[in-house]
Amino acid sequence: MRFAQIIDFETERIEDMEALMRERRDAMSGRAGGPARRLVLRDRGNPDRYLVVVEFGSYEEAMRNSEDPATTELAERIAGLCTRAPSFTDCDLVSEDDFR
Repeated sequence: MRFAQIIDFETERIEDMEALMRERRDAMSGRAGGPARRLVLRDRGNPDRYLVVVEFGSYEEAMRNSEDPATTELAERIAGLCTRAPSFTDCDLVSEDDFR
């Protein structure tokens, strides 16, 4: 079953945050077991609040990725750019529709 993690955070430095994400994406390119997709959403009512949805092939893949020391380092760097500590929500993907 596919798995997604939602990361809820606030930052005034989204450009720096995106640079970290690009760095991580480039380092993981072509590597099995990493994230399959990432969505970055900005809260229209609070422009410093963001939700990031990271999708994995399975919960097990996500946990292996979470245990990677590079993921821990990235999480610490991200937290340093936040104005409040990020919160995490773990979700199993039950269904999806594509309306295109």
